[in-house]
Amino acid sequence: MNKRALKNDFLQIEYFTASQRIMGLSLAGKPNMLADIGGTPPIQTPWGDFHFRGGHRLWHSPEAMPRTYAPDTGEMTITDLPDGVILETQTEPGTGIRKRIEIHLAADKPSATLTHTLINDGLWPVELAPWAITQFRLGGTAILPMPVGNADPAGLLHNRQFSLWPYTRINDPRLKLGDEFILFKAEAALPPFKIGYFNPHGWLAYWLDGVLFRKTFETQIGLTYPDNNCNAEIYCGDLFIELESLAPLTKLEPNASVTHTETWDMFSDTDILPRNVQKMLAVS
Repeated sequence: MNKRALKNDFLQIEYFTASQRIMGLSLAGKPNMLADIGGTPPIQTPWGDFHFRGGHRLWHSPEAMPRTYAPDTGEMTITDLPDGVILETQTEPGTGIRKRIEIHLAADKPSATLTHTLINDGLWPVELAPWAITQFRLGGTAILPMPVGNADPAGLLHNRQFSLWPYTRINDPRLKLGDEFILFKAEAALPPFKIGYFNPHGWLAYWLDGVLFRKTFETQIGLTYPDNNCNAEIYCGDLFIELESLAPLTKLEPNASVTHTETWDMFSDTDILPRNVQKMLAVS
C-alpha cells in the first residue's frame, strides 16, 4: 500500500493513501515509533474484511462488532495543506459515519496537531464518541498521570476510578502503580491488558528507545464518556501497545459532526517529566 510523508526539520509522519492510517512517526534521526502489524489476519464483517494494520487510526466508541470494525480500506480524499494534510474516508457502510483526520505540523518543533472528525451521513441520530488510537512498537513504557487531591473540600469522596476489561490481570507484572503516575512496561505477554480511567490532566506518554512521545487532549469534566467514564485508555497485546484518548459521548444528528483534537509532541529526553517519574522509569 502506497505511503506519503509529512516532514519538517524535526519530525516525520507517514500515512497510507488508500487507508486512513498514520503508519510512521519519527523524531529526526530516530526510528519509527509506531507498530506495523500488517501481517495480522483480518476480521470478517458484513461489509468486507477489516485489516489490522497498526499505526494511528480514528474509531468511534463504544466498541461493538461489527460496527466498530467497518473496513477502512478504499477510496480516500486527500487534501494537501501548506503545513499538513486532510485524510477523509468514504461514508462507512452500515454506520453512515464518515471520518476525517486533519494533520498540521508545527514549523519550529517536533509537534503536530491532529483534529479527528466524525460526520453523520445517515438518516438517524447515532450515539458515539470520537476515539483516537495510537499503536506503538513494544519495548517502551507507557506513562499515565493519575488524579490527585480531594474531589470535595472535606476529602470524603473518591478521586480515582478504573475500568478493567475481562482479560486484564490486576496483578500483571508489567503494571507499576503509583499515587501520582501509573507505568506500564510494554512487553509481549498474554493475556492482553487494558485499563481505562478519567484523566483530568489530558495527556498520555510513551518512552521508547530514548524518545518520549506525549499526546495531549481536551478533558471535559461533568460530561459522560464511554467505558464507565473513560477519556484515556491503554491496551497492550503481544505485538503492540495502544495509547487511546476519547471525547465525550454525543448524540450525533444527521448531517452533524463532532471533533476531537490531539497534540503530539516528541522529546529526546525525559527532562519534561517530574523527577519521581524519571526515577520510576530508571528502575522500571
